[in-house]
Amino acid sequence: MAIVCKSGNEIEKMRRSGRIVRQVLDQLRDLVSPGVSTMDLEQAAERKMKELGAKPAFKGYFDYPCVLCTSINEEIVHGIPSAKRVLKAGDIVSIDCGVVLDGYYGDAAITVPVGDSLSPELKKLLEVTEASLYRGIEAARVGNSVGDVGAAVQELVEANGFSVVREFVGHGIGTRLHEEPQVPNFGTRGHGARLREGMVIAIEPMVNSGRAATRVLDDKWTAVTADGSFSAHFEHCVAVTREGPLILTQ
Repeated sequence: MAIVCKSGNEIEKMRRSGRIVRQVLDQLRDLVSPGVSTMDLEQAAERKMKELGAKPAFKGYFDYPCVLCTSINEEIVHGIPSAKRVLKAGDIVSIDCGVVLDGYYGDAAITVPVGDSLSPELKKLLEVTEASLYRGIEAARVGNSVGDVGAAVQELVEANGFSVVREFVGHGIGTRLHEEPQVPNFGTRGHGARLREGMVIAIEPMVNSGRAATRVLDDKWTAVTADGSFSAHFEHCVAVTREGPLILTQ
């Protein structure tokens, strides 16, 4: 599959879908509290997407059953919302959300603390993971490579004693949820696909407090840390422009 560069008009359409993703995530961030279930978040997201005139990107994608991925504590990505999964004080929950509007996709993720009693280690995990996302975004410039983006993420994460997940990576995005190129959160500067004007990529560090190894649960979706350590996930869609990286999911 070839890499697709977008026109200014297409990027503007993607900015509109990105804005809806952000509105959904902002509402969900406010809803996260002890006693709330991940199905409560799912239902709120579905209502908000409908209200804003967008369709969910994830539901039905390879038969995935929900509009959100909600991943708690040691869950890395693709956690399936459930009425049985009730958030507790001291948890962290990663919320991954995607929509399609007028044929163009938006995709973003946040990790949110539950309650006010987060441990210092988990606070640091969230801060470093989000900071690594912005390091990766800063590297998303015309003439740089995918390896520059991944190396920027990896260097910050590992300097802080955390590890980068290898099996799940960022991706191109546009009229499909997943396009070329793959955008790993690790890499070597100067290696991999060159970034060209008009490319749109989803950069999404997934960072573990322990080792990088992962496994997938019996539901065939939920990925967890192999050692039971905690994991955080932040994501933005970013257009590569002559003026520099443009975040579409602000």
